[in-house]
Amino acid sequence: MNFIAIAPGLIRYIIFGALGLIITFAVVFFVLNKIGKNPKNILPVNFAHRIKVPLILFIIALVLRIGVSSNIFAEPQLSIIGHIGTLLFIISITWFLIIVLRVTKTRLIRKYDITASDNLNARRVYTQFNILERVAVFIIIVLAIGIALMSFESIRAVGASVLASAGIAGIIIGFSAQKALGTLLAGIQIAITQPIRLDDVLIVEGEWGRVEEITLTYVVISIWDKRRLVVPTTYFIEKPFQNWTRSTAEILGTVFIYTDFRVPIDKLREELTRLLEGSDLWDGKVNVLQVTDAKADVMEIRALMSSADSSISWDLRVYVREKLIEYLQKNYPESLPRTRVSLAEPNTANPKDAAIE
Repeated sequence: MNFIAIAPGLIRYIIFGALGLIITFAVVFFVLNKIGKNPKNILPVNFAHRIKVPLILFIIALVLRIGVSSNIFAEPQLSIIGHIGTLLFIISITWFLIIVLRVTKTRLIRKYDITASDNLNARRVYTQFNILERVAVFIIIVLAIGIALMSFESIRAVGASVLASAGIAGIIIGFSAQKALGTLLAGIQIAITQPIRLDDVLIVEGEWGRVEEITLTYVVISIWDKRRLVVPTTYFIEKPFQNWTRSTAEILGTVFIYTDFRVPIDKLREELTRLLEGSDLWDGKVNVLQVTDAKADVMEIRALMSSADSSISWDLRVYVREKLIEYLQKNYPESLPRTRVSLAEPNTANPKDAAIE
């Protein structure tokens, strides 16, 4: 009898609720889409499409809450429908906050060009915002799950009884999650102090590569031969590593040539200058050739040159090494490294000398 009595009201509620849902969604979607098309506005062009699903969930939750407050539903279904509306509110608002957070981050970092040759400031900003975005999203989701669980009466009752043993449980969880929490804190510390940034050139575990991704728990390094080295964030807090682009992308490259002592150093120095001035890889700042060591059989010559970044430096070093060796082969082949063996006949007049030789 109760169902028959409220059936007409329920039907009217469903009809008007559906119409209100469609009209509200269409109006809000049209307004946001119109605002997004304006290039002067802070909202991106696709903002309306990105919030389409959370907007629908929010409007459905609103319609359900209106129905509950108007006593349209029967008593057994009232609490269930009200609870569904509350959960939809939580999901839609959480979803909307994450979208707004990511849109804001994209707007703030879009003026920084990470593909530029001198991208130190851009890499700093990208690293900070990417890691802090993950932290914020993690916190929002955890809070949303906590609020959703607390909306259940049974969980609240269980929670009240568990609070008495929370101290012991907290100690156990703290010990078991110590490493995980340390990794998370290391990720946050990297975002703030920035010992590494996105696109930094590092030497880690003897491997040369660029920082491709930084998360709260691990860092992905793209190795020069297309491999990926995944390193926990705690590594960059606890262990030493080389960062070739910490303060600037510029780097000095070295080439070692081992020659005979008869090589003309000045001619080799002139050839280095000619090679560098004819190459687009050299930035025109450092050009040095020096004898850095003299061993028993060879002479060590070091060529020092500068370039815009480490990738260019590698190509420049290979080019200079090849051309200097080619120059010696063509012009001073006698100056290439050689091993000398001196043979002398024993002095038979002196038996002691003969024995020694």
